[in-house]
Amino acid sequence: MNTSKKIIMNTQNFEDVPMMWKPKEENGKLLKKLMSHIEDKYQIKLAGYWDLHDWSVNHLCEFWTEIWDFFGFISSKKFHRVINLSIPMSEGPKWFEGAELNYAENLLRYRDDHVALIVAGEDRETETVTYKQMYDEAKLYAAAFRKFGLKKGDVAVCFMSNRKEAFFAMQATTSIGAIWTGALPLLGAQAVLSRFQQVSPKILITVDRFPNQGKEIEMLPKVKEIVDGLPSLEKVLIVASKPDSHLRDISDINKSCFLDDFLKLGYEEDGSVKDIIFEQVSFSHPIVISYTSGTTGLPKALVHGAGVLMAVVNAFSLNIDCDRNSVLLSVSPVGWATWTMFSSLHFTGQTVVIFEGVPFFLSQTYLWDMVDKYKISHVLFPTSAVDELQKRNCVPTANHTLDSLKYTVAVGSVVKHQNFEFMYQILKDVMFVSTFGCTETMGACITSDTTLPVYKGEITCPCLGIALETVDESENAVFGEMGDIVIAKPVPFLPVGLWGDTNGSLYKEKYFPNGSEKFSFRDFAIRNPITKGFIVCCRSDETLKQRGCRFGSSEIYNVVEVFPEIEDSICVSHYNKTLDESAVLFLKIKKGFSYNDQLVERIRDSIAKELTEAHVPDIIIETKEIPYNVNGKKMEIIVKKIINKMPFETGSVINPNCLNNFMNLPELHEF
Repeated sequence: MNTSKKIIMNTQNFEDVPMMWKPKEENGKLLKKLMSHIEDKYQIKLAGYWDLHDWSVNHLCEFWTEIWDFFGFISSKKFHRVINLSIPMSEGPKWFEGAELNYAENLLRYRDDHVALIVAGEDRETETVTYKQMYDEAKLYAAAFRKFGLKKGDVAVCFMSNRKEAFFAMQATTSIGAIWTGALPLLGAQAVLSRFQQVSPKILITVDRFPNQGKEIEMLPKVKEIVDGLPSLEKVLIVASKPDSHLRDISDINKSCFLDDFLKLGYEEDGSVKDIIFEQVSFSHPIVISYTSGTTGLPKALVHGAGVLMAVVNAFSLNIDCDRNSVLLSVSPVGWATWTMFSSLHFTGQTVVIFEGVPFFLSQTYLWDMVDKYKISHVLFPTSAVDELQKRNCVPTANHTLDSLKYTVAVGSVVKHQNFEFMYQILKDVMFVSTFGCTETMGACITSDTTLPVYKGEITCPCLGIALETVDESENAVFGEMGDIVIAKPVPFLPVGLWGDTNGSLYKEKYFPNGSEKFSFRDFAIRNPITKGFIVCCRSDETLKQRGCRFGSSEIYNVVEVFPEIEDSICVSHYNKTLDESAVLFLKIKKGFSYNDQLVERIRDSIAKELTEAHVPDIIIETKEIPYNVNGKKMEIIVKKIINKMPFETGSVINPNCLNNFMNLPELHEF
């Protein structure tokens, strides 16, 4: 837990935080409807979001019952108990005991002509899939899977770009009561095996190639290596990305065939397809497995149940006004928690635009062209993409109406102050917000609600039903100082456990350290005592403590990366022989500029002025490149390990060659 009470911002700073966006009366219609219902039913008066949040965390059973009923969860048996709150949170008390339902049945509840998917990509024609067509596709996949022998409790894995086939395969898999999981297509074979070998899958679905930022990524050589390392596999299904893909020789990939050939299994002799039988399972039955990043050892396999649906309706429908008229852009392939979130949005009947590849930088205006073409209302950006849009000046023109666009959300890492400024400069009336969530919660925990104002550099509020706190070393809630982010009460969309952790001891050790009964994210944040907003600082193993001052790397980036000479930076801790800690700042210089003493001195002065003298890194060095993972996050932990000569893994780094730049640095030897 937190070992410092150092206040790194004063009250005057908190009072002066600029408001970037104000809510309008028409915002939050669904949330206001829920709030009015709760007021009437429980004979209480709620003044707004903060009152509703307080009620939701102090009346957990009532609140989550209302969510179940309000959104109309489909179940063959209703629960007889929401949760037993007398069971310690670390013991994993069961939610909605007695309920029997099927995840896919809830996703496929709509079977009309409303558009479910708009399928787009870097090198393909646009295609639309209605809710009726999606159901028919899922029905065919499910029939083929059942005839092949996939059954309840089996695992199907996906290693594929952002394509419609993944949606249908997931719906079919979970309709049977089997378990769905995947790995990002840009990962190397060994990184994929480190995930899939843990879960002994029966079926693998993949693709022969895919586009990525103008390049064609070949998958089959990696697929062969993966299949050779997974003896449990009984079938490998390869999606043909192009008509001529069927001409490719896949005979060296064991037990493989093209997906369309496999799907012929689903047809009866008369050409019909049997209707889906939705296997009824408990609320905590494994639905999907996700993985931690694996930066500190093997990726952990997190098991999620039907609570994923709760997470999605909570953060999307209630907080950012999603309904059947919403059109959301998703660039996330299977392997990201955001893919699971977007694929779950079909529960509420909206349209999802799936894009294969990266649409942000194909041209200066490609993203904005898409917004107008598909009438997109919600865009979720990786935070790194927002930063890159600003650097490349990819802004809308006078020819763009963007009249459909309502909300833009940055996810994945801390949003810089200048990113807030940029987004509100180019989209003055469009709500731009940051969120904090993680794989463990399968979605946002700290978010922004459309009924609350947005403040620069802050995430507005906890999601409803989440007793989220920043706490000190004694687990007391703190404001105005850095604290550990924890969840203090049970939430229905926390993992139901870790795969293979039969007695729950590993889960307890990882998320409830030192006997705590609060779920720890191992992330740090500061809570503004004036606005109640959150300023997320860093991971616990990315904090820096120099000259008695503890701070997060994002604070340094907010100052340094506004310099015109700086393209990127990374700041980590270095320990000398007596274990004294110093901050080391690595700078990637933009083309046309040079690293020199004058630049370093200006950076030192700016950090001292904007933060404190204690924040100024002892060492500032040039580097040629900064390591990132596939989620667009800087890999501080790996750089920290390298410069301190500790063992490290490179599996999650997308540009591992750059790690050589951080080895055997003479500046550190002299320090």
